[in-house]
Amino acid sequence: MKSFVICAALLAWTGIFVSGATRSYAEARLPAQQNPSGARGTADLSGTWIAKATTPMGEIELVYKLNVHDGKITGTQSLPFGDSPIVDGEVAGDTFHFTVEMDSFGTIQKKEVSGKIVGDTLVLTPAMPGPPPGMGPGGPDAGMPPAGAPSSSLPGEPAGAPSGGPPPFHIGPVVAVRGTPTPSFRAPAVDYATLPRVALPALHPIPANGLAKTPPMGWNSWNKFHTRIDDATVRAIADAMVSSGMKDAGYRYVIIDDGWQGTRNAEGVLSPNPNFPDMKALADYVHSKGLKIGIYSSPGPRTCGGFEGSYGHEEQDAATFAAWGIDYLKYDWCSASHIWKDSEMQAAYQKMGEALEKTGRPMVYALCQYGRADVEQWATQVGANLWRTTSDIRDRYDSMARIGFAQSDLAAFSGPGHWNDPDMLEIGNGGMSTDEYKTHFSLWAMIAAPLIAGNDISKMSPDTAAILLNKEVIAIDQDPKGAGGKRVGSTGDIEVWEKPLSSGEVAIAIFNHNAQPMQAVVPWNILGIDRNDEVRDLWAHAELGTASQVSAKTVPGHGVVMLRINKRASSAKDAREPSKNPSSANGIPQRDSAPAFDHSHTQLSLLLPSRVDPGYRQ
Repeated sequence: MKSFVICAALLAWTGIFVSGATRSYAEARLPAQQNPSGARGTADLSGTWIAKATTPMGEIELVYKLNVHDGKITGTQSLPFGDSPIVDGEVAGDTFHFTVEMDSFGTIQKKEVSGKIVGDTLVLTPAMPGPPPGMGPGGPDAGMPPAGAPSSSLPGEPAGAPSGGPPPFHIGPVVAVRGTPTPSFRAPAVDYATLPRVALPALHPIPANGLAKTPPMGWNSWNKFHTRIDDATVRAIADAMVSSGMKDAGYRYVIIDDGWQGTRNAEGVLSPNPNFPDMKALADYVHSKGLKIGIYSSPGPRTCGGFEGSYGHEEQDAATFAAWGIDYLKYDWCSASHIWKDSEMQAAYQKMGEALEKTGRPMVYALCQYGRADVEQWATQVGANLWRTTSDIRDRYDSMARIGFAQSDLAAFSGPGHWNDPDMLEIGNGGMSTDEYKTHFSLWAMIAAPLIAGNDISKMSPDTAAILLNKEVIAIDQDPKGAGGKRVGSTGDIEVWEKPLSSGEVAIAIFNHNAQPMQAVVPWNILGIDRNDEVRDLWAHAELGTASQVSAKTVPGHGVVMLRINKRASSAKDAREPSKNPSSANGIPQRDSAPAFDHSHTQLSLLLPSRVDPGYRQ
């Protein structure tokens, strides 16, 4: 999810840079004689401290609940996207320090915080999560795009931030004062040290539910609305999905992400918060539009946004979802990392898989675990229809490219009923150009990824609508064969993907990682395409003639050319002649020679090798 960092929550990866707080350090400084902590001994910092900071997303509130005993500090740091335990703290004179245990894509990181007591305030720099060890923004071992993509900066981000790297992110220093947090529907902080451990089931396969024969298509609230979501917004999105033509194009699921949860009653039954006065009535409304509705939870006690999770209430929550008429569950690892190891992840997801099966109601089961624990090896065994292969996407070309182009090796795990999920679409949220968004949509279609829009579809621009409603590209994604596309060659900043289709046709996508347009001259014979095969451009919506008539295509900067090849001529030739090159890989003949190409910025003659350039990490 898009995008804060944890599958529904890490603000650190949105690229936001916050340069100050509501009060500066200098403004908070008081004369020494007015500083009650001074030299008169250790101050008691116990209590609730509130700080506010202004970000491009608006003002956010930071809450510190501190407990001090014999100079030792424990407690909780609360950000808009979740709570983190404070451990190993100490106060001495007018200074203090503590450790915050933060969750980042299932990895618990220990972040050190130090600060100063200034008058009746605390001046400190909040702990913010970073990427887990060995993980880049695109997920575990995600490859960097080839050289050529320039560095870029977003509003509020320091100039010159390297494209593709973790963006700098700072809040602070902030000034915290004693106070009461703004009321919210988030659940209380959890003491994980004393939390009773829920038993996990013995591993066994759960029968397939028969759903998601093609990759799910729909909309999710997170990328645009985060936890600021309500009944009226969901109804408006359902209306827009119909009126915009998205329903007719194949989009079906309206998915409510984090932020809908309220409290549990004495029996443990979970109710939505007041922003969702009647979830059953909302589901009925969505269904009345010919659409389906989805919801979000976590195997941990808290969601990524700090709301009530399903830990210890799996069967209750599954039964509640079924009673409401829910058709899709996104299940986000989040706080489960405070309880279980990756080796226990399969059992934790199986526990909810069993609960969903027990309800008897068909529900698409979507795992969100950031590509950890070799999920593609076991996800179908817990009843899942899709699973996240990466960390959260951000609305930036480098993030999208890292995630999308790292999917080639996972192609074999895609198929009807079970899909690799490289996260939701960012199209229309404003962080990329039109050509970059076309690359985003084309690459997800080649991957056979779920197409889950993440913008405000009630306010789409014509360019955004034209991308999301491109039925020819959607058809590649939704092809009933369910084959995942793969990279078949790369040279410099150009790479080519191929995807076989159920009709016997082939989809070809030519991607340009350079920010400048490049002309790719593609030798069709190396792709196994006959010169008489017919070629159609899926973004131009035009027949280009036979392959022999398409000698070169200009690929926009950070853009794509996407083609559909009718292989009738190839098929007829194959029927007449035995193969002259029986040794092939993925339909591409093996080649011993290195690719030859012109290094100019304007033209690249592409001879595709059967293997990916070894300098490109996958």
